[in-house]
Amino acid sequence: MLDRAGLEFSFSGLKTAVSLAVRDQAAAGTLDEATRADIAAGVQEAIVDTLVAKTLRALEETGREAIVVAGGVGANRLLRERLDTAAARRGAKVFYPRIEFCTDNAAMIAVAGMARLKAGDQEPDAIRARAQWPLTELRPLVGR
Repeated sequence: MLDRAGLEFSFSGLKTAVSLAVRDQAAAGTLDEATRADIAAGVQEAIVDTLVAKTLRALEETGREAIVVAGGVGANRLLRERLDTAAARRGAKVFYPRIEFCTDNAAMIAVAGMARLKAGDQEPDAIRARAQWPLTELRPLVGR
C-alpha cells in the first residue's frame, strides 16, 4: 500500500494473505513457534510501515505539524518509535495518551453518539451498517 496515492488504507488483504499462509504452514506441519513469531513480526512491520507513511503523507497534505495517535494502536511500541523518528525528521510532533489510555475506541464512539443524539441527530429505527464512512460525509457538531 505504500505506493498507492491518497491516505486510505485497509489491512484486509494482508489479513487474508497471512491467514492463508498460516493455514498452509499448519497443513504442511511447519508452523512452529519461530515461524509464528516471524509471521507476526512481518505483519507488524508491514502495518507500521504503512501507518507511518500514510501519517507523514497526511501531515504533508494538510500542512499540519502535529499528530495525535489514539486508540489501541497507540500502545504499539514499534509504531511509537518509528513514528516519533519519522516525525522528528520532518519537524513534526506526535502526541500519545499514556499507555493505559490506549484502548479500544468503543467508549469514544459511544460518547460521540451520545453527543450527536443530544444535538438532534437521529437515524431511522433500522440500522444501516457501514464498513466505511468517509469523514467528509459526517457533519460536524461544532457551530450547531
